Amino acid sequence: MDSIYDILMSLPLFKGANRECMMQIVGSARLHFLKYPVYEVIVRAGDPCRGLSFIISGRLQLRIFNPDGLFSVTQTLNAPDVISPEFLFGKFTVWPATATAIGSVSMLHIDKADYLKILDTDPVFLFNYLNILSVCAQKSVEGILAVSTGSLPERIAFWISALTQPRSSDIVLECRQRDLTGLFGVSRTALRSALEEMKSHHLLDYTPSRITVHDRAALLALLHNHAE
Repeated sequence: MDSIYDILMSLPLFKGANRECMMQIVGSARLHFLKYPVYEVIVRAGDPCRGLSFIISGRLQLRIFNPDGLFSVTQTLNAPDVISPEFLFGKFTVWPATATAIGSVSMLHIDKADYLKILDTDPVFLFNYLNILSVCAQKSVEGILAVSTGSLPERIAFWISALTQPRSSDIVLECRQRDLTGLFGVSRTALRSALEEMKSHHLLDYTPSRITVHDRAALLALLHNHAE
């Protein structure tokens, strides 16, 4: 069984730190190791985000949906992913999605106050977190350019990338095509043509109310110099 040090060093926000630094964290920070049974809600959209939640083992489903119910996006996260780390700071510090256990899931939760202390322990931790924030910021700029000047497949690819995490899989978008035409400002014929083109390249499949992504990485290849 992996030691607590090995577990921490495998997590994305702790990569690159030395073992001595890890031992210091274990000795001073409050680390909450939690287990969730199948279908148990781990975090709920709209609830305050008061810390970071890492997947230690197992996997979970993350679901984002808009208030009027016009669309929802589900994705699967696996260990050692962290749930929406960019929402820990900023103007709106609430969970953007609901996370539900798929099977048994082990999680590590670190409260915000303890994580702030960890960031002071080693510049590597601060660099890792700033890198995540920078990727999110750069992706937003790229997305604006894609939405305003890109082809329709590029705009669809950005929309999917903006609503999903880098290592996510099993991505499914529930949305009627008539609502998507309004979102992208195109005709239904143009939307179907773009989806059919993407389907022919094995990027996704679709029905009148659902888009299933086959390969997120290949989808992002449509966006030149993508931040991820």
